[in-house]
Amino acid sequence: MSRSLKKGPFVDKRIIGKLQKRKAEDRSPIKTWSRNSTISPEMIGSTFEVHNGKSFIKTLVTDEMVGHKLGEFAPTRKFVRHGGKLQKEVDAKKS
Repeated sequence: MSRSLKKGPFVDKRIIGKLQKRKAEDRSPIKTWSRNSTISPEMIGSTFEVHNGKSFIKTLVTDEMVGHKLGEFAPTRKFVRHGGKLQKEVDAKKS
């Protein structure tokens, strides 16, 4: 469910503070655990390290990402693949 328009988008105060203190030429990533923060236009061009529960995923913010959440770009589950015995036979035929 989306956030109320009356309230506006949520962006963590610490992220806003780090962006404002940052110099324009500084390209070091901003480390954050705030996956629910909405990406705003001020963040374009910045690199974030978003925590996925185990490690930090580097994410470069582009203009297409504005309005999405930071957590959308750091998946929390690793897809191994479908398969089993039948999938091994298919892979063996391909190679």
